[in-house]
Amino acid sequence: MPQQWAQWGNAAERWVRDFLALYWNEWTLLQVALIALAWVVAQSAGKALERRLERWARGIRGNPDLLRLVITTIRRSHWVVFVGVLFVLRLGMIAADLPDALVATVLLLAAAWLVLSVLTRLIRNRTLAQAVAAIGWIYVAVLVLGLGTPVGQALDYMAISIGEVRISALLVIRAALVVTGVVWLALFVSHVIEGRIARADDMSASGKVLFSKLIRIVLVIGAGAFALTATGVDLTALTVISGAVGVGIGFGLQKVVSNFISGILILLDRSVKPGDTIEVGETFGWITELRARFVSVVTRDGRKYLIPNEDFITQQVINWSYSDQNVRIDVEFGVSYDADPHRVTTVAIAAARGIARVSAFKEPVCWMTAFGDYALQFKLRFWINDPQNGLTNVRGQVLLALWDAFKAEGIEIPIPRQDVRLQSPLQMEKEA
Repeated sequence: MPQQWAQWGNAAERWVRDFLALYWNEWTLLQVALIALAWVVAQSAGKALERRLERWARGIRGNPDLLRLVITTIRRSHWVVFVGVLFVLRLGMIAADLPDALVATVLLLAAAWLVLSVLTRLIRNRTLAQAVAAIGWIYVAVLVLGLGTPVGQALDYMAISIGEVRISALLVIRAALVVTGVVWLALFVSHVIEGRIARADDMSASGKVLFSKLIRIVLVIGAGAFALTATGVDLTALTVISGAVGVGIGFGLQKVVSNFISGILILLDRSVKPGDTIEVGETFGWITELRARFVSVVTRDGRKYLIPNEDFITQQVINWSYSDQNVRIDVEFGVSYDADPHRVTTVAIAAARGIARVSAFKEPVCWMTAFGDYALQFKLRFWINDPQNGLTNVRGQVLLALWDAFKAEGIEIPIPRQDVRLQSPLQMEKEA
């Protein structure tokens, strides 16, 4: 180990000598002055350019990812101008046969920061985007400044060995950077593909979700395997670790795996899909999203329930719109024995027809069902084709229409009452 650190020290010393020989000369102050001038020009010109480009960017429609990239680039107009001015200065110095090492280095570092800061804005988490941009820029700076050899040797010396596997800090950092970049690229590609699948008119809603999730899983797993192989990680050395992880999944993540498999089954059999009106237990609402672990259901009161996929496999689920959107609703009521039941059915059907949400899919019907204790019992049946808009409210509208119609026709809705008849006078006990 001391010999390795001595080698690293020699590499660092050589880098310092090379750095001074490359950047420190009689033209250094001129290059610093030109870089400072380019930054001042970029600050003023960037603001004017940003105002002009903002008006043009407002006309972009239909592609949120492209719009985000454009807006992010516009917000960094001063960096765009700075890179452009440095590029022109470098071309001029090359034409004049002047040393331009410092200008070229700053140009590369500025261009790298501009590209990384723009591309990482596709990551929706702002803190993560800034961290990825900073780490990526540091990596580029190490390469541009020629620090790769001493820094790489120092990180490679910091290592641990597990059996025949040697894990160094350099390997971990390189693997993390490559895996993050490749997986992010895979997620971005899958997002673009999902957007195209979502716009396909010849696919069912559940089919779109299924293909989108399968494509994302395949791309992420493939990207992870490719990234680990590209960084020199022997995947065969991970067999023991993967076996232990498999045992952990089997015992500790049973519910997670069960919900994941249940989600795939739901998508395959198309029992539920986004937009369906469903009832699970006491939860009534419509499905907004199918996820790998749960189904998102929004109720009429605005609450969002995240119901595990397993519940849709093991419990009774009422899908009000499984085959179509037509749903039959029953409303029961009673009228006085003085009313004509034939007239009552005619008035009830006419009242139901007057409700806007009552569908013409099938005509409303009204049947007398029983001679009740105090009223004639009826059942009014009608259909609606928008169950996602609620069932209780349309029942209420029909009941109010029945009330108004019966009032207008003089049909009485009786109040429940009980009569108590005394067959003989009460015998009061005589006081002793």
